[in-house]
Amino acid sequence: MDKKKIAVLLLFMAAIAAFFYFNLGRYLTLESLKANQAKLVELYAEHTLLFVASYVLVYIVQTALSLPGAAVLTLAGGAVFGSILGTVYVNIGASTGATLAFLVARFLLRDWVVQRFGSRTAKLDRGLRESGLSYLLFLRLVPVFPFWLVNLASGIAGLPLKTYVLGTVVGILPGSFVFANAGASLATIDSMGNIASPRVIGSFVLLGLFALVPTLYQRAKARKERKNREEERTP
Repeated sequence: MDKKKIAVLLLFMAAIAAFFYFNLGRYLTLESLKANQAKLVELYAEHTLLFVASYVLVYIVQTALSLPGAAVLTLAGGAVFGSILGTVYVNIGASTGATLAFLVARFLLRDWVVQRFGSRTAKLDRGLRESGLSYLLFLRLVPVFPFWLVNLASGIAGLPLKTYVLGTVVGILPGSFVFANAGASLATIDSMGNIASPRVIGSFVLLGLFALVPTLYQRAKARKERKNREEERTP
């Protein structure tokens, strides 16, 4: 591994260590957000562009480093910017951060990811290689696997970057809107369970299954064609 790659890895490790050493996670809780909402809104009104840029940057770093707190950050986006702008800024930050994680996994951490998470990424790798965009959309819509694990698995799979970016941007949009919209009514939320209700999760599952329809159709078609060829060869 060359010096540039080592430097990037050390930077990532230092940032992760700093997050836990300074206990920055205490700011990414529902209680902390509700307590500081008024102050955040005030800062946004006084320094709009700087605040938006800082928010997106924080989201990028959080996602790229696979740190906890994404749900609270998304709620914060809705609480400060409103449902629509909150969804837009969340999508920009999360998609950019996820793309950075994808690139790091592909070009810097490929061997480590395979060694550390090989057993967990095997099914993901196979699905991504065979179905590409459809499977990625399913993974983004239905949280069967953790968001960060999908980022890493996509990086070590043979998934094209443009397919990954498209699948991520589109796939996280519904979830981003649900949480940002909930954040816009932050006072009514007592726990994360108020947001991720069975009805909401069921809706995501249906969307995810819909995303798999092209893949299921292609597989069924391939099986039918294979069966027809076998019957033609049979005397």
